[in-house]
Amino acid sequence: MEFEDDRLSSASGLVLFQGLFRRLGLRSRLRICFSHVRRTTSFSSVHVVLLLVVHVLLGYRKLREMEYYRDDPMVLRLLGLTRLPDVSTMSRRLGSLDRESCRQVGRLSGELVLERLAEEGFGRVTLDFDGSVFSTRREAEGTAVGFNRKRKGARSYYPLFCTVAQTGQVLDVRHRSGNVHDFNGAPEFIEACVRRVQGTCGGTRVEARMDAAFFSQEAADLLERLKVEYSISVPFGGSPALKDVIEERQRWRRIDDTWSYFELRWRSVRWKKRRRFVVYRQRIRRQRKGALQLDLYEPVSWTYQFKVVVTNRKVKAAQLLRFHNGRGAQEGVFGEVKDLCQLSYIPSRSWSGNQMYMQAGILAHNLTRELQMQIRSRDRALSPQRTAMWRFEKLSTIRHLMICRAGRLINRAGRLVLRMSANQAVRRDLQHMMQALDPA
Repeated sequence: MEFEDDRLSSASGLVLFQGLFRRLGLRSRLRICFSHVRRTTSFSSVHVVLLLVVHVLLGYRKLREMEYYRDDPMVLRLLGLTRLPDVSTMSRRLGSLDRESCRQVGRLSGELVLERLAEEGFGRVTLDFDGSVFSTRREAEGTAVGFNRKRKGARSYYPLFCTVAQTGQVLDVRHRSGNVHDFNGAPEFIEACVRRVQGTCGGTRVEARMDAAFFSQEAADLLERLKVEYSISVPFGGSPALKDVIEERQRWRRIDDTWSYFELRWRSVRWKKRRRFVVYRQRIRRQRKGALQLDLYEPVSWTYQFKVVVTNRKVKAAQLLRFHNGRGAQEGVFGEVKDLCQLSYIPSRSWSGNQMYMQAGILAHNLTRELQMQIRSRDRALSPQRTAMWRFEKLSTIRHLMICRAGRLINRAGRLVLRMSANQAVRRDLQHMMQALDPA
């Protein structure tokens, strides 16, 4: 085996993101985010954020794994550096960032999403609100023991997310400790997200979907004041009177062989006005335990699962059910950003350092979706479930097929050339993407 510095790159597909960064003016816009910070080191805060984004795009997790691509010429060219910072330097720079810088980078990430929404001119924009748990075994600023279904007793963060159903991107996130309720800080966050969409996409109707943790009169009043069409799941534990109404109900309207429903104008004891509540029941097989009589037949018994939704939408119950169930696509977004964009990793002991790492992962996810929307038109029409209007590839697929391709940078008569293998599929896709990003 021989190891030589021949300007070889194992990530030549980053040339696509080089074109995307140039098209979006990402580097200059990041400088504005850190305009309030005095530069005192050779590696600016812009380099720190861009390096974190590239780190995630390449599929790495821990900061010490930077050692495996620190001499990659394509990475250095994308970042505009001649060498990468050491792991210790990167860790110190990440921990020294302030919360205002994190807020500005998050705002920039949301602006890129809003620009896409304004360019597409959607008639409706659907916002999904929910929280997600990020656990850690280390002591980090702001972590706390709270509700954790998978790792009970672990310290964690519990950020609140706002995602856009039509593009599958993260519009904004509110960083929180792990011992708070879903609704903690939610009213201000919801209002800010809705007003940003309404201010950017004039004339667009905004919709919102939430789970039972957001069920409250305050949330309903806020969304109605903002003229947002909403659907919120209703918890049974906090509404015993509603539970009695459902148990006493005899007549149900049929949707299909599985679902049926009834509606009522109802209000909780503490609510000031009545609202539309739609009660659904789903017919499912009852789980049997113990021995079965299999010599003749297997007896099947049925039971029902119930769901209640409060809404101000004036649509039929079947359409409302499909609309509200469509919020399950947000779990797919959470899964991708946590597993593929490394949001579940807590790299620093400081609040701002961990928040910036999370913002870099979200930015990498949004840029990957933006790249796919730049190179092709919509694949789907608006559906009742508000499914994403593009058939997106996961970051892992783009990473394996396009980003992690071997290449060599050579200087030919004063012109820098990226040489790759003559694979026809890679050549076809790369040329198509580059022409879409830079028609000139």
